[in-house]
Order: sequence, then structure tokens, then C-alpha cells
Amino acid sequence: MMDCLLLALLFLLQGVDGSSRHAEDFRFCGERSQTKKSHITYQMRPENIIITIENSAEMLNISAPFPPCRVNDPLPDKLGNYRFCLYWYQRDGIFNLTYGRKNYMLSTKAYPSFDFSNPSAPQNRSGVPVLSNVSYAYGRGLRNTSLSSAAVYSFSIHDISKVREIEEQLRNLANYMKNPNKATGRKTNARAYERLLHLESDLGQVVFEGESETFGTSTVRATVLKIGPSSASRDLPFMSELEVGREVHGFAVNLPRILFAQAKGRGKNAESRVLLMDINGQALFQDQNGSRVLGEKVIGITVGNTSVSGLPQDVVLKFFHDQLPRNVTPQCVFWNSSHGNGSWKSDGCETEAGNNQTVCRCNHLTYFAVLMMSSPEINYIHKEYLTIITYIGCIISAVASLFTIFFFCCSRRKHRDGTVNIYIHMNLLGAIFLLDVSFLITEHLASIGSEAACKASGMFLHLSLLCCLTWMGIEGYNLYRLVVEVFNTYVEHLILKLCLVGWGLPIFIVGVIFLANQANYGQFHIEVFESLEKSTNATICWITAPLIHNIVNLGFFSLVFLFNMAMLGAMVREILRQRNRGHELKHALVLLGLSLVLGIPWALAFFSFSSGSFRLVIMYLFTIINTLQGFLIFLWYWTMVLQVRKSKSYPSLNNSDSARLPISTSRTSAD
Repeated sequence: MMDCLLLALLFLLQGVDGSSRHAEDFRFCGERSQTKKSHITYQMRPENIIITIENSAEMLNISAPFPPCRVNDPLPDKLGNYRFCLYWYQRDGIFNLTYGRKNYMLSTKAYPSFDFSNPSAPQNRSGVPVLSNVSYAYGRGLRNTSLSSAAVYSFSIHDISKVREIEEQLRNLANYMKNPNKATGRKTNARAYERLLHLESDLGQVVFEGESETFGTSTVRATVLKIGPSSASRDLPFMSELEVGREVHGFAVNLPRILFAQAKGRGKNAESRVLLMDINGQALFQDQNGSRVLGEKVIGITVGNTSVSGLPQDVVLKFFHDQLPRNVTPQCVFWNSSHGNGSWKSDGCETEAGNNQTVCRCNHLTYFAVLMMSSPEINYIHKEYLTIITYIGCIISAVASLFTIFFFCCSRRKHRDGTVNIYIHMNLLGAIFLLDVSFLITEHLASIGSEAACKASGMFLHLSLLCCLTWMGIEGYNLYRLVVEVFNTYVEHLILKLCLVGWGLPIFIVGVIFLANQANYGQFHIEVFESLEKSTNATICWITAPLIHNIVNLGFFSLVFLFNMAMLGAMVREILRQRNRGHELKHALVLLGLSLVLGIPWALAFFSFSSGSFRLVIMYLFTIINTLQGFLIFLWYWTMVLQVRKSKSYPSLNNSDSARLPISTSRTSAD
């Protein structure tokens, strides 16, 4: 109380209204007719950020959100007309009233973080005297604005500190978007997303002047719209600014009127608020699949801080962009944060793709984006050709593999001294036969709709693939044993041990994957895009988790391929070291056969990430060579048989496990 008295005395010394040295930030002046003894009251109302001046015959009541110095003071006893002014000095935190020549200090803690909005309409009350010659001004240097005579005047003010806090949060989010590598980790992303949700709540309550206000920068921009009762009966369109130089030039949103009708149903009769978040960055929206968002543009829409879903009328979003590449198809998605760290989902959204815009129609509100879905850069005719080649190649390969195995089993009684090489070749052909057969039946089993049959088919296909890769690796090990090892150490029951690895290891891997989660096998949908407007789905029984496929299959093949390439290089070095003239054809056949049994042509899969005509050629080569792998090994095997018979060296070559020349070992045990 003492500081209030001292400040009041100081103001009296400087002048009645304190204007000699201070420039007020807000001024409200008027004339009051005092007809009886009355007093002034001041009330602090922090819940209502409003300055109110209310007149009656008995009192002049003032309320504001500032801590009071005085609550009740008598006005001068003399009756008559009095000129009064209410001043607010933000810099000094002073909120005072001059009434005639008397000064009343109302508050010395009028926080400078508040600013003004437009005044509410003056109100009259029956039988209550009015104030006359009323005017107000806010902001230094602004001229007075006259108001009509009334008994009650209200001025809305808003907390600038809240706005500054929101701007600071937006800047922090923008910095995070620009430098996500400085704060890596899914927990960091989750915390940043929680801050975004907290920011949404603050934006839904921020006070501002006018019907809309935009906060933030180009990286993270928030627009808040006020929807009054008169506007709630029609759809709300919104168009963003043109963004030159970005992949997404801009967007448009159309919100159906049903949204605002639902808001009214929840008791929000006075006003609805729409929040549009325009985010140019994908750092907060990273899923496990590494999905790529078109232009990294994410649009968030909320109405009244409520969850909205199952709308009878769709929310329409249009994304404007340049023409997309031929091998890319847009898909409208929304961010689902209810499971784990979040993921992109397309449920409830429809996509209308065009040349320069993508239209999304969704029946709920959340964060939306357009995903860039890669599709094969081949037309429908090439897809049909590749499918036919695959089926024909698998059938021929399966028949050739089965025939070669059958021939070996029949001739084994005649030649009991078959070598380790030929047993390994036959096991590889057996794995290729199983892979061909399982691939031919998996799509048909997927179409019959039996979940158990599809799981079994997916496991069988995966097992066959792993067996094929494992026996390719064993082929490389056998080549190492014959070429690299200085001494051929005898290993007891070698074939049995190799079979345990070749068949047992894949069974173990598939069993572990299945026991870990039975849902790891089942229907796998492959979306094949024929054009930007048309796509088809192909369903096979396979691994449902892409992460397992990438780690187990691609990782295992990469290890086998690198090891077998090293063994093939050792074989080539051995051939060049011998320099046997006249055996060039035999050497070529040996290298060709070794390339097939070692799975070297499978490396063409690494070039499938290319584009254009080169990719198309690679796809044809990969399909032809690998679907016919069993048939090509069959041809190589019989060519070697004929070579051995022609040279009449077959009996001496059956003993090639002890031979040091890998050329001989590659053509041993014919029939």
C-alpha cells in the first residue's frame, strides 16, 4: 500500500494526469454527472482479460486483470459534472484514474505483456445514468476514437507473453525440422510431437484481434480462424499462399459445415476455432518404412481441440505440385499416433491423382500428407510378358531339376564312387525345384482365402528360398575346400553334415520367425501401379514384415554372394595360373557352371533400383536367367558329361575329391 501512495504523490507532483513526462499506452476519458455522494471501486478479474468501466449513480466501477492498490475510495463530495480519465502506463506498470483534479492509483503491477483488441459495443442499462463525451486511445501516438454515450464499456486485451511463448515454440519446432540429426532417436521425435500437440492447445486459446491470425515462419506456420454463428452454416474454404520454389506450391482446404454443427452440439454456441498447421518438414512424422512425403508438406487440421472422425461429408484437401515422375504415384495418408511411435495410414482417405494436383478426401481430422509411392517403371504389356516368362521358366526349371536328380539316383548304383561335388549339385537342384514349385502355387493359395494354407505356403516359399541360398553358399565352401585349402583333409560323413546345414539351418530360421510371431507369414499385398490413375493389387503368401525380409533374405544373400564371388575369383586365378592351351572351352564351361551354382546371376537384383530402359533390361535378364536356373544347370551338367565321355577320362575323374585342379573337380561324377 505504501508504494501506491508514493507513486500517487509522484504523479501529483508531475501533473494531475502524469502527462508531463509519461506517454500512456491506453487512455479512456469521459464525463460523469455526479448527482449524489458516490465512490470508486476497483476489482481484479484475472479470469477475464478485459478492462471494464461501469457507471451507476452510487459508484464508478472499474475492473481489470491487474493486482489492486485500492479497492474502494470515495469520490469528491461536490456534486456536478466531472471529467475523468483512466490511464495505463505499461512501461511503469501503472494503472490509475484521474477524477476531476483528484488522482486514484488503482494498480502498480499492470503487467506490460498485455495488448489491446477492439472494444466491445457500449451497453446501456435501464435507469442507470450514462457517461458522455467518451473517447479512448491505445498505442502511443494514436488519435482519440469517440464512443457513444453508455453506462458500460469493455475493452478486450490479450496476453502478449502467451503470443511470444507460442512464437518461441514455433521457432523451436522449425529449428528441429531443419536440423533433425542433432536430436536423433524415436524418443526425441515422440517428445517433439507431444510439444506439437501442446502447441495446438495453446493456439486454440490464444486471444487475437480479427477473424484470423497467422503465427510462425515458412517451416512451421499456424493459422487460427474464428468461426462465428453466422459462418457456421456454410462450408469453410481456405487457400494457402503460393510457395515458389517448393515441390508443393500450395494447398487448399474445404471444411464441411457439419464440423461446426458438431462443435455447436458440444456447447460451443458462441464461436468455433479452426487451427491449420502448415508444416514443411517430415522430421516429426517418420515411420518405420521410411516413407517419403511429397514435398515434406504436412497439413494439420483441428476444430475446437476435439477429435473428429466418421464425418458424413469429406474434408477435401488439394495439394498443388509439379507433374510427378512416371514411376511415382501419390497416396493420401494421415498420421496415426495411437500405436507405437506413429505411422502413416490411408484408412478413411481417398486419392484423386492429377497431373499437377492431388486431391485428398478424408472423413476425419488430423495431420495429412501425400506419400510418394514408387512403382515399377514398366508398362502393362511388359508386366504381362514378365509374368509369362516367370511361369514358363519356373516350370521348365522344375522339370529339368527333377529329371537331373532322377537320372543321378538311377546312375548312382552303377557308379558308387560319386563325389562330394555331385551330391552338392543335386541338393542345390532339389532346393531350386522346391523354390520353383512353391512360387508357382503361392499366388493360387493366397486367392483361396484360407489363412492357415497361406501361412504354410509362405513358410514353404521362404524355406525354399533360404535352402537355395544356403546350398549356393555350400557350393562356395566346396570350391574353397578344393581350391584354397593346401591339403584336402578327410571329413567323416561330410555329405551328412552339409545336408544338416543346407536343410537344417533354413528350417531353424523359418521356425524361429514363425514362433516369434505367427503373423510374420501370411498374405502379402503388392500394389502394382499401371499409371497415375490406375493400380492393381497382387497377393502372394510370403513374409508380411518387410524388415524381416530385408534383414534375413537380403542380408543372407549378400553374405553368400560376397563369399562366392571371392571363391570364383580364386578359381579364375587358378585357371590363369595353369595356362593350359587347348582347354579354353572346358575352362569356359567350368566358369559358366560355377557362376550358375554359386548364384552369381542373382546379383542382378542389386540393379533393380535403377530406372529407365536399363532397369527394364535388368528385369528381363533377372527373370529369364534365374527362373531357368535349374534348366541351365541341367544343360551345363550334361555338357560336362558329354565332355567327359568324349575324352574317355570319366573313370579317372570320379576321384576328384583328391585332385588339386578345380577344373577336374567341376566335371566329376557324370553318370
